[in-house]
Amino acid sequence: MESRKVLKSGEFLVSEIEPKDIFIPEEFNDEQKMIARSCRDFLEAEVYPNMEAVEKSDRELMKSMLKKSGELGLMGISVPEEYGGFGQSFVTQMLAAETLGAGYSFSVAYMAHCGIGTLPILYYGNEDQRQRYVTKLATGELLGAYCLTEPGAGSDANSGKTNAKLSVDGKYYIINGQKMWITNAGFADTLVVFAKIDNDRVLSAFIIESNYPGVVIGPDEHKMGIKGSSTAQIFFNDVKVPVENLLGKRGEGFRIALSILHMGRLKLGANVLGTAKKAINESVKYANERKQFGVLISTFGAIKYKLAEQVIRLFATESAVYRVSKDIDDLMEKYKTECSDKSRAAIDAISHYAVEAAMMKVAGSEMLDYVVDESVQIHGGMGYSAELPVERGYRDSRINRIFEGTNEINRLLVSDTAMKRAMKGDFNLFGEAENLFNSIDNLEGSPASGESYFGEKIRYIRNFKKVILLCIHGAVKQFDKSLVNEQEVMNNIADMMTDAYMSESLALRVEKLESIKGGSLAVYRDILDIFVYDAADRIRKLSQDAIFSFATEDSSRKLIKAAEALTKVRGINIKNARRRIADKLIEDNSYKF
Repeated sequence: MESRKVLKSGEFLVSEIEPKDIFIPEEFNDEQKMIARSCRDFLEAEVYPNMEAVEKSDRELMKSMLKKSGELGLMGISVPEEYGGFGQSFVTQMLAAETLGAGYSFSVAYMAHCGIGTLPILYYGNEDQRQRYVTKLATGELLGAYCLTEPGAGSDANSGKTNAKLSVDGKYYIINGQKMWITNAGFADTLVVFAKIDNDRVLSAFIIESNYPGVVIGPDEHKMGIKGSSTAQIFFNDVKVPVENLLGKRGEGFRIALSILHMGRLKLGANVLGTAKKAINESVKYANERKQFGVLISTFGAIKYKLAEQVIRLFATESAVYRVSKDIDDLMEKYKTECSDKSRAAIDAISHYAVEAAMMKVAGSEMLDYVVDESVQIHGGMGYSAELPVERGYRDSRINRIFEGTNEINRLLVSDTAMKRAMKGDFNLFGEAENLFNSIDNLEGSPASGESYFGEKIRYIRNFKKVILLCIHGAVKQFDKSLVNEQEVMNNIADMMTDAYMSESLALRVEKLESIKGGSLAVYRDILDIFVYDAADRIRKLSQDAIFSFATEDSSRKLIKAAEALTKVRGINIKNARRRIADKLIEDNSYKF
């Protein structure tokens, strides 16, 4: 079997792959589809009938729903068989996260338990800790939570004040402090808690059982959305934690926190896909039932625009999410052959793709916000009523741009991490950028003779990357090490990178899909045409904003001219293309792309 070409994190900026090198959702196997079906069945049977009740802060009801999911095996998808789970691939984990993403606040509680509540112990725990805790977390016998944020330490997690001191007899760490915004706090049995030992500069991590004396759980917070999720403060008052419950090494807590956040960002990118698909289904069903002026509102061009745009943004995000998921799977397998600790190898592979994780978190959460907002708008006055689920979807969506690191933090991570990886020698970013700048007078975006449909799209995307490289080159030359303080420019670069990655993932997916199906797939080409057409406009504007922020008057003329040439794309009848996408959705009466 021919091996896939797998790029390093951020390397897509200077390298290309072929359609055969990516995984697309159309390639899910029967076992993966069966797991997704089990997740959907669970939502229908156990979650949706109880949503109204669980949103009244019924901790016991949410707890019972989680335990039922554990009894059915849904909590063990990410956990290896030797610890009571099913040891599924990362792609399969992402599919489960997507499917259960349609579960509103249940999804938040479930993902917190299965992700940040369980996986730190699996990935960084020793064998004794894995046997004591992971085996029970995988079945739902124990429920988990993750305690990082403090009142004075949000995005700056390492500034936390929670403290640990070794007892005189050396048997315990005595922990004092306060954590806030803790998902599952109201019923969690195990807590992964971050604290500084003595006067350490960096955090350490501990496994604390919620029934230890001195652990005090506050009342649930009153929140804008995800009301069924138990979110509370936890106080630690002279809590005696056995020394054997130190997670990882002393001072390794900050690394653990960052690694788990990378994983959480990726899974959030999958989670929002399920939420968006549910919102789109509700949108089209309503549009196909609601009449105004004697006709169905689904016949109106303005409504078709909204429906089509929902589909386009979702389909592009989905393409990128599963592309990087398969890259992680392949890197996991490679690392597992090189490392005796397979769990540590797994988190190292996930952490490697920090650039893509941050992009998927930002793109996914902002895609979902668009989709649920337009879903409310399509429903009109009924969308504003709590009688229909679109109102809940709208409220629940907003948190995604805040947790797992705010989108502001993640945008900075995209550009900063890519440049740091290049400085380490992972790929030749700065050399390619220098070469481009030196040939700037000869840069143009004109087509080659006899260019194919996909050849044209890949040329556009290649040109998008050139614009990004020119901006990175100019910004680094102007600001040098102080570039990290120029957050507006860093954000411009991050957004361009995300558009380029998503455009490329979408183009490769459509091309591979056509090779599988055999023949041209017009409606998918419409999705690709529109996304790339719009991305070109966004990248042109973002590059101009960046250039005028760092370039002199003389150099800005050259750079702006190059950016305009490299973002030039062929015009399309965007109205008709969107109508064709909407018409398929309207005819199917649900999302079947």
